Amino acid sequence: MRGLDKAIMRFNFDFSTAQILWTLTFAALMTLLMVLLGRERARRYPWFTASIVLAAVDLPAGMLLAGRTSMLAFQAVSIALADLAAALGLLVALELARRAFAGLRRQGWMAWALALAAVAGCALALWGPWLEWKQLTANRTVAALNLMLLLAAPHDTLLVAIGVAKGNLLVNLLTVELGLLVALFGRRFQAGWRSHTQQIVIGQSTMAMAWLAIQGCWEIVWRTAHFHNRAEYERIVGLHDKLVNAGKAVYLAVLAWWIVCLWMDEPGSAAAAGNSPAPEAEEAPQSAESSPARFVI
Repeated sequence: MRGLDKAIMRFNFDFSTAQILWTLTFAALMTLLMVLLGRERARRYPWFTASIVLAAVDLPAGMLLAGRTSMLAFQAVSIALADLAAALGLLVALELARRAFAGLRRQGWMAWALALAAVAGCALALWGPWLEWKQLTANRTVAALNLMLLLAAPHDTLLVAIGVAKGNLLVNLLTVELGLLVALFGRRFQAGWRSHTQQIVIGQSTMAMAWLAIQGCWEIVWRTAHFHNRAEYERIVGLHDKLVNAGKAVYLAVLAWWIVCLWMDEPGSAAAAGNSPAPEAEEAPQSAESSPARFVI
């Protein structure tokens, strides 16, 4: 027993918070993909499924490329994946809006779309600095990266992208606005309580609000903090890492929320009702050779 106690005492848990969050997030992404494919949710939400696939690819890609390629190549790949994620984020927001407000007329669609775009555009123009013209015309390679950074940036690069990545901001702002609309008017259309559309929107808006709050806090810290030595600088960078880990923890919680919600069937669906036969199936006589009715969710 003494030997076992000594072996346990010598055990050293060398994993950092970032590594633990990375492992749990990757496992949650794989589990969510299995739920989407196994429970046939991917057919209903193809763009949402594509965004989860991209996140599952982006996570190990950053780990594999870090330290094995040049910094320029690593940044190019990371920012390119972030740009693609921002484009998919817009498509996901459009997909969820179309499903949530399926009964809305075209005039209503246009009015609400213009209103949301106007609010998000005003916030986008006022939040954070814009790239200067010389940053887009100096060196061709650096200018291309700066232009890509203007569209989107990885979430863990808040240190160098304070309000510059306008694509991330636009997606997050539109997602928060969509979440408010679904919460207020979703029951009147196709996004009632416990519907998969509403549950996905809740997760998306929660994640968007978390990243907006984290980026706003970091921008305030970076603008107001004054460091005079290496220790003070490292303390501020440590605060940045804690903020990023907090955002990743929220993302992990959202993934767990999606796994649980998308595994269960929506209230009123055929599977939730125990695959009970439809009224017309009950009235029509069935022969011994006829197969039972199949319900597609």
